[in-house]
Amino acid sequence: MNNSKFKHILFGEPFPTSMAIHERLDKVRGLAIFASDPISSNAYATEAVMSILIVIGSGALSMTMPIVMAIAALVLIVVFSYIQTILHYPKGGGSYIVAKDNLGTLPSLIAAGALLTDYSLTVSVSVSAGIRAIVSAFPEIYDYRVLLALGTIAILTWMNLRGVRESGSVFAFPTYAFIGGVFLVIMIGLVRSFGLFGVAPLAPQVITGEMLTEDLTQLGMIWILLRAFAAGCTALTGIEAISDGVQAFKPPEAKNAAQTMVTMGVIAMTLFVGISFLATYLNLIPAHHDSLLSQLTRTITGEGFIYYWVQIFTMLILVLAANTGYQDFPRLGYFLARDKFMPRWLTNQGDRLVFNGGIITLAIVSSIVVIIFKADEFAMLPLYAIGVMLSFTISQSGMVKLLTKVSKLKPGETLDTLETHLHHEKGWQWKRIVNALGATTTAIVFIVLVVTKFAEGAWIIVLLIPLIITMFYSIHRHYDNVSENLSTRNLEETEISHVADVVILPIGDVHRGTLRALQYAKLITKDVRAVYISTDASLKERFLRRWKKFPLLTQNVNLIGIDYDYRDVLTPLIEYIEHVHSVEFPDQSITVIIPEILTNSLLSSGLHNKTALLLRGRLRHYLDIIIIEIPFHILPPKKKPEFKLTKTVDEVPAPLEDEAPATD
Repeated sequence: MNNSKFKHILFGEPFPTSMAIHERLDKVRGLAIFASDPISSNAYATEAVMSILIVIGSGALSMTMPIVMAIAALVLIVVFSYIQTILHYPKGGGSYIVAKDNLGTLPSLIAAGALLTDYSLTVSVSVSAGIRAIVSAFPEIYDYRVLLALGTIAILTWMNLRGVRESGSVFAFPTYAFIGGVFLVIMIGLVRSFGLFGVAPLAPQVITGEMLTEDLTQLGMIWILLRAFAAGCTALTGIEAISDGVQAFKPPEAKNAAQTMVTMGVIAMTLFVGISFLATYLNLIPAHHDSLLSQLTRTITGEGFIYYWVQIFTMLILVLAANTGYQDFPRLGYFLARDKFMPRWLTNQGDRLVFNGGIITLAIVSSIVVIIFKADEFAMLPLYAIGVMLSFTISQSGMVKLLTKVSKLKPGETLDTLETHLHHEKGWQWKRIVNALGATTTAIVFIVLVVTKFAEGAWIIVLLIPLIITMFYSIHRHYDNVSENLSTRNLEETEISHVADVVILPIGDVHRGTLRALQYAKLITKDVRAVYISTDASLKERFLRRWKKFPLLTQNVNLIGIDYDYRDVLTPLIEYIEHVHSVEFPDQSITVIIPEILTNSLLSSGLHNKTALLLRGRLRHYLDIIIIEIPFHILPPKKKPEFKLTKTVDEVPAPLEDEAPATD
């Protein structure tokens, strides 16, 4: 089976570019792919809040609901802001494009750096949380969680390389199964908690702990509450995703994306508030090896079908929530690469019309994070929400600036910016107020996160984002330099470097490969110089006999023999090439033809020396040296030879002149 056929079996048949519009997502698949992260965060967001409050006693868990309601209000503000982003920037790009268009290059790169870390952590946290959900049901596999997480990332990578629409079809059922399962648990929990329809009320657990306020100052209490609020803001992760991937939706793209954003916000907050209410009503306490959602489902429904349904699909949606990162990291990489802040190969789409380079890069980075943190999502959470809040703040600030531009337009007037088309809008005042409120709130949350989580690992993100921005500028400077070097704007034809009428052909022996290279060299110029480095007198004599065997090819070729008393044949060869380049033909380009033997397999390739490869690598650093490679392919034998030992070694005849060469 050839590589192309195997690739098609593994990833599917290639799509023509004209199929791109047909690979786009409807709202059902779009919700499954882009909204799985904020919806799935319900599996741990409430627990994250309670895990902070429990530090000052189980009695402090009564503060969970006020914090949750504050977070829910913030989510609604952010959702509204991103609906405005979608409608004003229908080509996608999210925070990066909004900031670039309204705030400038540096803020846009800060947002991009924050989002790249966020999307990488989305994969790591989601997969780790999904594995933990299964470990809660099957504790015996706890020690294998890192391997399970890495295997899951590999599977997600493979599925995404197969195409957006196909992965969306696969992810839709687990997402809606999770939503349905948790919603059913909440409904049953509410019915049983309040004794509705004649059902016996569900008694809350009895807890004896109290809130340890005697050892806390008022400032200390505020600190704990701020930490709990910041921890619960993981519920906001992934909201940005839809605004980044607007062009992944079917036409009308912006309308479908905005409607999906609204649906996502309603579902996510309904589940978040419902889980939080029941968890506090039933006095549940976070446990290390048993997730809060697992405890809640077990308490309400027992360990029956519904419990295992919720646990299995919690695991699946947490894992599939990583797909938010797989969708948006490559898209953001595309925008950055288009603007010369990331490698250009990130703009290339693969056979299945997805950005393969971005998908594979994300898989590698997230796998490294999983290994470092041993698939513990709670250890990663202090890093997680910082990038989210920073990008939210920048995006909403950009929208405030955008709506200020809109405010200056009179009815009928329009304005084209770098990235979008503006017109007069009614109600721009209250839209700008909401965005300003959102920017202020998320900025405060960002500061709280940095301060409260700094010692727990947030310092990594605080340090990493500036390093990423430095990388962006470094890449951009490189591409600017490349453009300047390649530019023909002020180039005169007389300035183009002259190519010298000479070809140097390094030749280690006379065989079919070097003779073919010699034949090619003679077509280029009459001044062909075949350079032979002699380290052994007997081999030199043998070489000259074989050289004279082909007079039609070797005539008029200048054979330059260099005797060398060491084994490193590259040193005298490069010294001769340097001499020709700098002394005989200064300020001109010279041509070096390198013959190379290529075998039919990687294994057999390792049986040959790599002189041609080494020579090519050393010559590439010289200016004005043109390198031409002449490959000679070694075909597999038609019939396996039979070896029979019929004579002793001393009786074996000397090799004939047309036998295999001494070197390659």
